[in-house]
Amino acid sequence: MNSISTRRWTCSPGVKGDSVPVPRSEPPAGLRAGRNWKDLRARLISAAVLVSVAALCIWAGGAAYAVLVLLATVGMAVEWGRLFGLHARSWRGTLYVAWPVAAMVAALGGHWLEAFLVIGGAFVFGPALWSGQVVIGCAGLALLWLRLMTVPGAGVVLFVITCVAVSDSGAYLIGRLVGGPKLAPAISPAKTWSGSLGGLASAMVAGGLICALVSGSDAWVRGVAFGALMAVAAQIGDLAESALKRARGVKDSGTIIPGHGGLLDRFDGLLVAAPLAALLSLGAAGGGAFWYGTPTGLVSALFTAHAEAVPPARAGGSAIELG
Repeated sequence: MNSISTRRWTCSPGVKGDSVPVPRSEPPAGLRAGRNWKDLRARLISAAVLVSVAALCIWAGGAAYAVLVLLATVGMAVEWGRLFGLHARSWRGTLYVAWPVAAMVAALGGHWLEAFLVIGGAFVFGPALWSGQVVIGCAGLALLWLRLMTVPGAGVVLFVITCVAVSDSGAYLIGRLVGGPKLAPAISPAKTWSGSLGGLASAMVAGGLICALVSGSDAWVRGVAFGALMAVAAQIGDLAESALKRARGVKDSGTIIPGHGGLLDRFDGLLVAAPLAALLSLGAAGGGAFWYGTPTGLVSALFTAHAEAVPPARAGGSAIELG
């Protein structure tokens, strides 16, 4: 039996009688599947708002920065709970959302050990929900630590957030312009190797520039190296969150940010990059920027039980004034 062809047949202009096949034209390369730009406008507007608010709060420090971190932490906890069927309006959901807030409040009072103990105690919610408390809680504590306990705090936070954001934007733009082999098709089919390398290069440039501005022109090489490290950490966080969403059968963690999805979708890179930067900062003498950390200093801070092994806070940095 002859199969029925799905090919379109049309009459060519000026030709009578039998129709002749006219091949369907291919769309331009930039409009093919996986390279559309329909969400670009929303992404740009959302990014502009987020960058403006974040930059203002980072510069201001104090209560403004604390509230920003608290709100982001609470929002991500809500989304993580929702992924596993926990609704924030239930008593258990309310407790789950309040849990990282308690840890943040302890840290803002200078009680860092107690803050991490609070996060560890979230095992009462079960493995899946506890893992969210650890990931989100550690990221929130890391962002507070970098602002309060390192010098210059605002510059360090700016470095981390900028490298993560630039890596994400560079990967998005280069990946859609260039395309090519997929990075991890089983996890996130849209991501490509070209996008990953583009994000890496973008973060290296941004890191070098910011480090030169914050620590002097001689520090630009450190900025390039640690910018690359932040980009790798951010992409690991991005892929991990993509794997989580795929396992839970959802496209986005939320809808609060137009063009991006949820808070977890937007800040997934920070969930890995911020704790890594905070950990490396332990190796910097005198609470300096994490790009000045040394392996010896890090090992000493991690394995020396004496309290003085923790880098001292800068003036007024052990606790934050909310009044």
